[in-house]
Amino acid sequence: MSPETLPGNEALARPVGGLALRLRPADLAGSALVLAAPWLLPPFGLSLLNEILIFALFAMSLDLLLGYTGLASLGQAAFFGVGAYLTGIAGVHLTPNLLVTLPIVLLGSGLTALVLGFLCLRVARISFLMLTLAFAQMIYAVAFKWNAVTGGSNGFAGVPRPTLALGPLSLSFGDGLSFYVLTASVALLGYFSLRLLVGSPWGHTLRGIKENEPRMVGLGYRTSAYKLSAFVVAGMVAGLAGMLYASFNYFVSPQDLYWTMSGQVLMMVVAGGAGTLLGPALGAALVLLLRTLVSSMTDRWALVMGAIFIALVLFAPHGLLGLLRAGLSRARRALRR
Repeated sequence: MSPETLPGNEALARPVGGLALRLRPADLAGSALVLAAPWLLPPFGLSLLNEILIFALFAMSLDLLLGYTGLASLGQAAFFGVGAYLTGIAGVHLTPNLLVTLPIVLLGSGLTALVLGFLCLRVARISFLMLTLAFAQMIYAVAFKWNAVTGGSNGFAGVPRPTLALGPLSLSFGDGLSFYVLTASVALLGYFSLRLLVGSPWGHTLRGIKENEPRMVGLGYRTSAYKLSAFVVAGMVAGLAGMLYASFNYFVSPQDLYWTMSGQVLMMVVAGGAGTLLGPALGAALVLLLRTLVSSMTDRWALVMGAIFIALVLFAPHGLLGLLRAGLSRARRALRR
């Protein structure tokens, strides 16, 4: 008997809205602003937005684990760094053609996530958190010591910007504008693809696991398989963000694999609002914009950032998106009165 046919399981088996993607006004407005940015922002602003979109994609990958599956991980930077290093190595030694580098990045980060997920998901809660951190630090150590391949502590320089070549047709993303178009396209495609996934029966099963895993097991779901699949998808999305980040900076270093990178993206997810996808994207924008602004005003910008993050956790437990939604709700009620 399949899980869908078990008594009392009909609500879980039936997808809300099926696989249809329902676009919200915020989705349309945000997409329009992202696409119109090259005509609205100066070069520095466009470069900063490029970085924000990359980290928004990275944060959404962690949100799939933390916000939808209930898996708090401190090892997401491992997949981000693997994707970045594979992009540099493939771009320099093979070709920067996306038709070659993209499958390599997705396969490499996905296989890394499969192996680590298989090992880490055998434990739960704090043990899972610490195990993901430990494995990520092992991968960091490999990148730090393997001078012949990764460049060691000096990093891997000269990462080429991607191209798209198919037969006689060739397209280069070497300049700032064309690379922004690539980043914006990948980030938007990643966001709407994840929206489609979390709204599918698979995504609703992940929510069920987060809320009450023993009940899902009792209903006949193989929760370990669902959690592993979420771990792999999140790893592939993080690897994709790493690919864009390495190409954006023309450089990748072991610091992109370090636990502080995982901590930074975790802060973005929590600050923006876990379990929403859009919230982590807003969290990425908030963290990077504040870091740029505050660091230009004081050398103690990390202290100021910490104070702001503490205030967000205390006074906006549902993150920036929750705060915005609460404000809009109060405004609607005031207009009705």
